[in-house]
Amino acid sequence: MNSFRKPLVFIISAPSGSGKSTLVNELIRLVPGLDFSVSYTTRSPRGSEQNGKQYYFIRREEFEEMIRDNEFLEHADVFGNYYGTARRFLREAEADGHDLLLDIDVQGAQQMKQKLADAISIFVLPPDRKTLEWRLRKRSEDSAEVIEHRLVKAGGEIENYSKYDYVLINDKLEESSEVLQAIVLSERLRHSGRILTPPEQQTVNMADRHRLANVKDRVEPILASFRAAPQSAHF
Repeated sequence: MNSFRKPLVFIISAPSGSGKSTLVNELIRLVPGLDFSVSYTTRSPRGSEQNGKQYYFIRREEFEEMIRDNEFLEHADVFGNYYGTARRFLREAEADGHDLLLDIDVQGAQQMKQKLADAISIFVLPPDRKTLEWRLRKRSEDSAEVIEHRLVKAGGEIENYSKYDYVLINDKLEESSEVLQAIVLSERLRHSGRILTPPEQQTVNMADRHRLANVKDRVEPILASFRAAPQSAHF
């Protein structure tokens, strides 16, 4: 990569259970020169979560000190816990000549786009509400009430899909992983300023099929599956 160019910043958001974490892990593994920004949070670790891997777990007082010191690119209070993206990750990516991937929610993504207008945003959607519910049940020991809360929250989150540059419907994991890689690589190619080879143009074409303007017809049935669901369910 050209170490003198400005880092590309990729934002990825998705409702809980959409398979985003698996896609991100594959992307980081397969695409060189892409750093992952681990968010800070004041909530407690869950299950097998490790400090510095899923999140940096810090005390509320520490987080608020970082806010006062303007150390966050974005931060939010979500259900009583702080979450934030530290500026240092962008500085480190620039120093290394790398690009940066941010895994943040819709609220954080809007903040980031206000500060970094040229950030590339990607929204990951489940194929429909029924599939998301199945994934949440399969992966989790959460109560029926918690799962229902996640589904209702997901319905609200996906209404924001039109604020993103790309929309990826995660139906088949292998295909979705390939598309996500194509999006990152195509943006690098666009910023390279050179004539593309035929294989590189194919990568750009694959990514373009998932630009917002090209997926709206596919997204509407997904939105409808959430809008048609009752606000409460019995399991």
